Amino acid sequence: MLGLKVPGRAGDRFQVPVVTPLQFTLAILLLLCTPGPTNTLMALGGYGRGWARALPLIGGELCGYLLVIVPVATLAAPFFETYPQAALIAKIAAVVWVLYLSVRLWVSTQKPDDASGDISVRQVFVTTVLNPKALIIALVIMPHGDLPMLAPWLLLFSGLVLFAANGWILFGRLMRGGRGFTVKPVVIRRVAAACLLLFAIILAGSSIQSLA
Repeated sequence: MLGLKVPGRAGDRFQVPVVTPLQFTLAILLLLCTPGPTNTLMALGGYGRGWARALPLIGGELCGYLLVIVPVATLAAPFFETYPQAALIAKIAAVVWVLYLSVRLWVSTQKPDDASGDISVRQVFVTTVLNPKALIIALVIMPHGDLPMLAPWLLLFSGLVLFAANGWILFGRLMRGGRGFTVKPVVIRRVAAACLLLFAIILAGSSIQSLA
């Protein structure tokens, strides 16, 4: 089972989990292919912008993941083990942000042929930073150590993000169909808003449970 080897003495370094590249790849793809707030935005961007114009959003997703994973995997894993309240605070921040995006998509007044609203690289970046998947990857799947040791794993992870993100963008683009596609963009925006609201409710529920 993938996981951390927690040292027995205080001050010991977290060691690399026993994980093969294949196990790592399957675990990461399972998380990246699971619907979530970031993937909702990527699919919505693919629907509204088309594949080529939505590609910059991948940069926001990748940078968001790396901003969380690199410091946690190299330095902060013991901190999160000692202070689980920090993970709870991150969840609460994620709930607030996803709710904000949901409301903004629902009330969007973009032109009728634009389903993507004003989704930006910045929004994808912030959503990914607050996405609980980032902490799961950093704490449970990604090996822990210094940056040179992690470099090959981070390179593999980056390639998997590019692959999965392209898949979500293409999924959104395929939802648009041909010229005879009858679903109005406002419907797509509001379905995406409803999905984000559902994710926020799930996150809030797990946060409340952790307080019990």
